[in-house]
Amino acid sequence: MAENITLESIITCPECGYEKEETMPSDACQFFYKCGNCDEVLKPKDDDCCVFCSYGSVPCPPIQEQKKCC
Repeated sequence: MAENITLESIITCPECGYEKEETMPSDACQFFYKCGNCDEVLKPKDDDCCVFCSYGSVPCPPIQEQKKCC
């Protein structure tokens, strides 16, 4: 993995606006994420590969490396 890859991302719930910093997996996509505030289960938007690409402050590691994700 390249040295300039960021693994920390702030994920924001589109339902309630709750934000939480999470560590992204470097070797897999995360398709579901349960909000710690309202319990909404987030799923990627249609054109995104994972919840971090849809709702995170930083895209997932494969996208950061300009590689195909999942």
